Amino acid sequence: MSALDLVSSWPVKTAAVAVVDAKGVRDRHGPDTALPWASVTKLLTALTVLVAVDRGDVLLDEPAGPDGATVRHLLAHTSGVAFDEDSILAAPGRKRIYSNRGFELLAEFVLTRTGGTFPELMTESVLRPLGMGGTRLEGSPAAGAVGPVSDLALLGQELLDPSLAPDLMPAATTVQYPGLSGVLPGFGRQDPNDWGLGFELRDGKRPHWTGSRNSPRTFGHFGKTGTFLWVDPDAGLALACLTNRDFGEWAAEVWPALSDAVLAEHAG
Repeated sequence: MSALDLVSSWPVKTAAVAVVDAKGVRDRHGPDTALPWASVTKLLTALTVLVAVDRGDVLLDEPAGPDGATVRHLLAHTSGVAFDEDSILAAPGRKRIYSNRGFELLAEFVLTRTGGTFPELMTESVLRPLGMGGTRLEGSPAAGAVGPVSDLALLGQELLDPSLAPDLMPAATTVQYPGLSGVLPGFGRQDPNDWGLGFELRDGKRPHWTGSRNSPRTFGHFGKTGTFLWVDPDAGLALACLTNRDFGEWAAEVWPALSDAVLAEHAG
């Protein structure tokens, strides 16, 4: 019995999952149809921005967004901007305020240097180089990607062995602005609520959407549409998941159990 057989018992009509290592997919379950990624889109947007930084189009610590904020603040959800509108709730660097609007401001700023549209930039910088031909950005850079689990698996494979902006990835996947508390959507207040440059960090968070077997160095993102991608560099594995049911208590229960089963089967 494969760990992925657990997905058959989930209360969803459609679920597609894939276990990935640095060489490719180890195991997969479910159809390879395009589904909304919701906030997992932020991983693509963060990579697009990091590629722009790597090329010298923008700098991490130059002003962007609200007064006093920088590209780094926006990536790390510490700009102070509210979740979905332009209100400023804190000074930059003071609180971890998860913000879709912050990622939209980030994309708008990068386009002032690169020109074009953000879907074009994402395709040229990330999707095409990684062979993610089934994925497209249809809406907000914070939550508008649509694509199949095979493409999400390619993203996981890339993050295990980075080829895009590789010199920036150590900073992107370690804590930016340490010690800040905040709310992890769906899992309540975390102190600290650690984040990298667009990548949510597991560290010691409890409760969390990854498993008890995931190492503290695990990073990734989950989305409102019942999606997630985690990457565990200690285990050398990534787990990609797309579903057609919005996140809720069901996901908070079954995702960690699947993660632990996958790590028990494939790690080591």
